Amino acid sequence: MEPGRRDSLALLTDLYQFTVAYGYWRAGRQREPAEFELFFRRCPCQGGFALSAGLGECLAFLRGFRLRQPEIEYLQSVLPSTTEKAFFDYLRTVDASEVTVSSAPEGSVVFATVPLLQVKGPLVVVQLLETTLLCLVNYASLVATNAARFRMLAGPDKKLLELGLRRAQGPDGGLSASKYSYIGGFDWTSNVLAGKLYGVPVRGTVAHSYVMSFTSLTEVQPRTLKPLDGDEPVDFLPLAELWLQRVCQTLRVPHDRVNHGELAAFVSYAIAFPHNFQGLVDTYSIMGSGIPNFCAVALALNQLGYRAVGIRVDSGDLSKQAKEIRQVLRTCSANFQVPWFATIPIAVSNDVSERSLEELMQEGNEIDMIGIGTNLVTCPLQPSLGCVYKLVKVNGCPKLKLTEDEEKMTIPGSKVVYRLYDATGLAFMDLMALEEEPPAGAGQEVAVRLLGRSEEARRVTPTAVEILHRTYFKDGQQVCQALPSLLEVKSHAQASLSLLSPAHKRLQDPEPYQVAVTEKLHFLLNDLRRSSRSHHDPPLIGKSIPPRGQVLASPIDGKLPKIKSNNSVCVSGI
Repeated sequence: MEPGRRDSLALLTDLYQFTVAYGYWRAGRQREPAEFELFFRRCPCQGGFALSAGLGECLAFLRGFRLRQPEIEYLQSVLPSTTEKAFFDYLRTVDASEVTVSSAPEGSVVFATVPLLQVKGPLVVVQLLETTLLCLVNYASLVATNAARFRMLAGPDKKLLELGLRRAQGPDGGLSASKYSYIGGFDWTSNVLAGKLYGVPVRGTVAHSYVMSFTSLTEVQPRTLKPLDGDEPVDFLPLAELWLQRVCQTLRVPHDRVNHGELAAFVSYAIAFPHNFQGLVDTYSIMGSGIPNFCAVALALNQLGYRAVGIRVDSGDLSKQAKEIRQVLRTCSANFQVPWFATIPIAVSNDVSERSLEELMQEGNEIDMIGIGTNLVTCPLQPSLGCVYKLVKVNGCPKLKLTEDEEKMTIPGSKVVYRLYDATGLAFMDLMALEEEPPAGAGQEVAVRLLGRSEEARRVTPTAVEILHRTYFKDGQQVCQALPSLLEVKSHAQASLSLLSPAHKRLQDPEPYQVAVTEKLHFLLNDLRRSSRSHHDPPLIGKSIPPRGQVLASPIDGKLPKIKSNNSVCVSGI
């Protein structure tokens, strides 16, 4: 999303948000304190983690959130004619001045069910924020995660170039992909506007159409190039032709089969960009024309004091071709006594996917840079992260959503999330606790219940404990004076991933990361759950949990745990 458009997103939402808001307003409930959580239910791509992203965009949206007169007038035209005029007068006063947002730092590793964002404020306001926040977080986190998966497959040394703009879902999708793939671990983007807006480093080479546009050497204009350390221009074309003869003889390639239009294109490009010459060598025959022409022009540049920066291949068996090209470069390096020539970077692209990249890395290769487009920006393994935004508390009452689908049940109440680390320094559990509970501490034993399991409580003793969320927005203001730069967010993402066990980071069949709740939260969840499903006792709507020390049967394990909270609890329907 372009920075200039962030303050005009109040209507980037679903219509029902305004009909629900009207319902709250008619009931006089618009100022009731409420809390929502934004989270996802399953880790993407059948993996074991996700990267949180989009926080900066969310904060920018909140800073500018308000409904101006043109937007009010449009709402008046689409809401039912029976909507009271006073409601629209109320909407003119709505902003985020009483909203508080807590979040994991952008770029953090996050897991299913654990909140990415915690949003508190007046009921109508935080309801109206739902769709936009989901829109800003869902794709950002998904593409950052997808990029991180490609980075893990490629390893730390390969350079990764995002070039998916032409395949992206529209301009906003293309910009977001460039920005958040950088956070996920890519080095560059081909997207010029993303470079301007976000500071993502940009890279580009040359198009096949440029090579194909040349037919003969007579089209080379201008023909001269100044040596790097000289003043007198040199006619570069005959120098390149001379080197082509020597290269063809060395490589035993028939000189008459080399495409002269391709040579003309390379010579013209080298004259235009002598410091940045990179050859796209697969327009015709890679080994029969592209590579001999590239080597001839690169060696001619070398004679004038310049160095070619790379070769790009965009078709065929990338691993095999990269190995053959590297061998040619080594041969030329030795024969012509140009040591650096053997290490010219080789870049590849050709609809690279996770599967094809994994095969490339397993085979071993001579590739230095990989360009990835379609399979990065469209996230074909999972087109949506599936984030949801659920009410967990209103007017002091914890709220629970119950459905027949256990996966869709929510975790009620205001919570603190702790990340627990073991003695090796790796994270092993995210623990959700009620806000009023004593904080978890390093070296302190704590009883926990793993989500999704019906086993007895277990006790764990973390070596280190980190509070996952920080308050970024409060009372209409961004709390921290300056958010981290995109490069700092990228560095944080890699640091966060490094604190995760390799078993949890496996791209296929990862070991599930443990997410748990405290005993107190577990008992609250059970009580709300039991009360809502009882056919004999009235639901505990607005009633209190039994007094401190009173026992209550647990439907999960049959034990008689003690409830140690006097909080009131409320049950929400489906």
